Amino acid sequence: MRILVLNPNTTASMTASIRAIAEASASPGTEIVATEPLWGPESIEGHFEGYLSAAAVLDRLATYDEPFDALVMAGFGEPGREGAQELLDVPVLDIAESAAQMAMMLGHSYGVVTTLDRAVPQIRDRLLTAGLLGRCAAVRGTGLGVLELEADPERTVGAVVRIASEAVERDGAEVICLGCGGMAGLRDRVSAALGGVPVVDGVAAAVRFAESVVGLGLSTSKVRSFAPPRPKAIGGWPVSARPS
Repeated sequence: MRILVLNPNTTASMTASIRAIAEASASPGTEIVATEPLWGPESIEGHFEGYLSAAAVLDRLATYDEPFDALVMAGFGEPGREGAQELLDVPVLDIAESAAQMAMMLGHSYGVVTTLDRAVPQIRDRLLTAGLLGRCAAVRGTGLGVLELEADPERTVGAVVRIASEAVERDGAEVICLGCGGMAGLRDRVSAALGGVPVVDGVAAAVRFAESVVGLGLSTSKVRSFAPPRPKAIGGWPVSARPS
């Protein structure tokens, strides 16, 4: 089985971190291929950058020539997932919905710890659209920008633990979801600092769900909502040239 993991921003070091946790989480025999768009924002912190990234992600997929059995979209709450479901014939999973789905199997309510506070409404909207907001106790920001997560790992862990503790103690969250692909790999340290509260890494959860969906011989329904795009002229599309 070959799973493509797509970082929605163009920061290669973040792609490498996401690849590492995806490979560590995959079952024996599962090959992980990780990449990022060929153009677009270096990080996604708001709707404007999110929609630019969605176009860049779809462009990357439209010009990606290697075969794969499932796609994991490693942005937490960014747009574009539905477009990928229309474009591709393989299962498409995103880390926000995968993390929330897994968290609800582990506790009555869950909390999401993310980056900047401005990301909170966007994540809540994504969970609402997915039908997953009802059991979300809180979505809280750490105040750290996406690119800051890698700059000082100790500061990042401290901030995530502090905000996660608030979600558990004040909001009643029983499980914590790491609300950014850039937080990949923090799960064990955060869980230990919280006294064993389950912590879900969305990249790891999505990889495991992808394996299950492919293993069961299932994929995205094409009968209505995610039917393939209708054939028509799209000026300037795709933006990037296919590799020769």
